[in-house]
Amino acid sequence: MNAKRTALQLLGLLCLSGTAACTMPPASADEATGFNGVATAQTALTGQIGSPAGTGRWSGIAQALPQAPGYTFYRPHILPDQPLPVVLWGNGGCRDNGLSASHFLREIASHGYLVIANGRPAKELPTSGTLPSMRMDMRSQPDKPQPDETSAAGLLAGIDVAHALNTDPENALYGHVDTDRVAVMGHSCGGLQALQAGADPRIGTVMAFGSGVYNRPGSGRSGVKIDKQDLLKLHTPVAYVLGGPSDIAWPNGTDDYRRIEHVPVVLGSMPVGHGGTFMMENGGAWAAFAVEWLAWQLKGNQQAAAAFLAEDCRFCTGDWTTETKGW
Repeated sequence: MNAKRTALQLLGLLCLSGTAACTMPPASADEATGFNGVATAQTALTGQIGSPAGTGRWSGIAQALPQAPGYTFYRPHILPDQPLPVVLWGNGGCRDNGLSASHFLREIASHGYLVIANGRPAKELPTSGTLPSMRMDMRSQPDKPQPDETSAAGLLAGIDVAHALNTDPENALYGHVDTDRVAVMGHSCGGLQALQAGADPRIGTVMAFGSGVYNRPGSGRSGVKIDKQDLLKLHTPVAYVLGGPSDIAWPNGTDDYRRIEHVPVVLGSMPVGHGGTFMMENGGAWAAFAVEWLAWQLKGNQQAAAAFLAEDCRFCTGDWTTETKGW
């Protein structure tokens, strides 16, 4: 059986398993007609959504893939020679919209990652020069009793999709993906998905933005099945990024940090509220934190490690406060 057939069969199995990968239509036909072709600095790729962006060495793009319409992909516009580590992303509110943090995720991709957002490319909002209001913050929280639109299982299935793309000789990503280096991240409800998915042995690091396991079980709006005991299942370094005391997730995230003793953990915070800086140009300060963390955890960059651990660390100054333990 050739690699092309194997890849397509794997995507077919994802469809049969009921994951979001094959259950939702893409945003539009012209945004989801393929993932093939070689880019130049002047050309847009088939399926590309919006313009390239990001401060990294390679401009990042968003892209739709018809074989996996329940996901939104972010990658360098021009692929680097070295394979791309994989970053799985859970959307705020566990929403089925992989474009909800598009500016942030293009920035991540521009530094040499394949990002797979757990949701179809439904709607993208323009960048904003101001932080979201509390009213906007609450939009990332699902309304009771609405069930979550995505799941941690669907988030983890992104690893199988990445493997299928990497082993399909007719795909532009063929041989360009490193599925042995995988991070899982998410915002709010999506952060709970990331914490739950972090128990999977294929995960190399976890980041939870504006998130934390509920201090009172069953008191939150999310349907993610996770409690404080599940934190013991985490087996990798973990980073929490919170929006200060006004962040609705502040009590939960800070409590998680205090409880975790068995793996290294970082708690970074700046007073931006629950909505964070996702809508700022290139994802704002939270994206800068994520870029350094991923460079350290997935690429072994020790200069990036100093941004968190050095006495005068980058994320210990200005509006940032950072705590670390277990290193």
